[in-house]
Amino acid sequence: MKQASARSGNGGESAGAAIVLVASLVAIYSISQFFRNSIGVIGPDIAREFDLDARGLGLLASVFFLSFSALQIPLGMIIDRHGPKTAIVATAMIAVGGTVLFALAGSFSSLLAARLLIGAGCSSFFMGSLAIYAERFPPRRFSTMVGVQLGVGTTGALLATAPLAWSTARFGWRASFIAIAALTFVLTLLVMALVRESEAGQARRAERREDWRALLAGVVAATRVASFWPVFLMQAATYSAVAAIIGLWGGPWLTHVYGMDLAGRGQVLSFMVAVQIAGLFIWGPSDRWFSSYRTPGLIGGCFCLAVVATGALFPIPASLIAPYLLLYGFAFSTTPVLTAHGRALFPPQLLGRGLTLVNIGTMGGVFAQQALTGLVMESFGAKIVDGARVYPPEGYRAVLGLIAIELAMALFLYSRSNDPHPDKLLKNQ
Repeated sequence: MKQASARSGNGGESAGAAIVLVASLVAIYSISQFFRNSIGVIGPDIAREFDLDARGLGLLASVFFLSFSALQIPLGMIIDRHGPKTAIVATAMIAVGGTVLFALAGSFSSLLAARLLIGAGCSSFFMGSLAIYAERFPPRRFSTMVGVQLGVGTTGALLATAPLAWSTARFGWRASFIAIAALTFVLTLLVMALVRESEAGQARRAERREDWRALLAGVVAATRVASFWPVFLMQAATYSAVAAIIGLWGGPWLTHVYGMDLAGRGQVLSFMVAVQIAGLFIWGPSDRWFSSYRTPGLIGGCFCLAVVATGALFPIPASLIAPYLLLYGFAFSTTPVLTAHGRALFPPQLLGRGLTLVNIGTMGGVFAQQALTGLVMESFGAKIVDGARVYPPEGYRAVLGLIAIELAMALFLYSRSNDPHPDKLLKNQ
């Protein structure tokens, strides 16, 4: 009894080893969350320094997700062939180099190149971690593990709000990114030293040892798994909606419409992220409450749609903008359930490729969303105030309207997806 309680997961490692494993993977993932959301706070400062309009700022934020998404297919193949730890360490070094380049950038093209490298470098931090969890923990606990990974890891997004605003005001955004590059390097060393893949997973990869042609055929096979596309599109619509606000338009919206300074917008966005983190822990195990992935996914999706539609249809008073953004952050916390739904669709031999394909929807959706909303915002025109471009409230409401339409379409398709929850399958046996 005592011995059993000290063991955890499929790999049979001690509870202490499991905690070290999860802590190392969550820490490196938090860096990815920082990078993807950092433009939301420092965006107005960068726009002023490099004379960027909404399209330029949207492009700068979105290219992170472009390179991140572009690497998902080769990343899935590498995970299935060489293992997730190898993928995490290799890409992390690219992230370190990209961060240094971003801090030293002297032109907009250098900024774009750096963001592309950072996106490529962070591409494995989430999916590689989930591949390790899928090998080491039982299927029923996978959604909870996703919730832990996202919930604790999203503290990186919290770091990209008020703390980044404070650091930028005191030391400048360039020095802040040099410090993040150093932190990323240290965390990479910790992953190398502390993360251990499961012996079963290593044995399976050694036994199968697919060539690259077979690996690519597996990618195609994963896209043909039943309900892949509805889950893919739901992930794309949901995550891109919250990333568009926290990672891009939240800061300018609070500044242009509500007159908040750097510290003020950083504080509001930090509370928004904090509420989202709490929501991730709440939504994480929700599939077990319903013995279903689809049911909590639909409930959460309808809640998201109601929140976004409200902001699109009605102007949010200054006294309610902070509570509105807190509600927005909580609503868009269903990612653990949707990710677990995607994981349940794939057999073990397609796990890495399947998860990374679903993640293309998540991150590719953000790239498309941020680039598209930049075009929408620019269509409303801007006034030049103190050397900065200021966009009208109608532009932000139009962005929310676009998000609402995308969510409604994704919800309709997702409602028809298969629901292979292990509890449901057990009841049917």
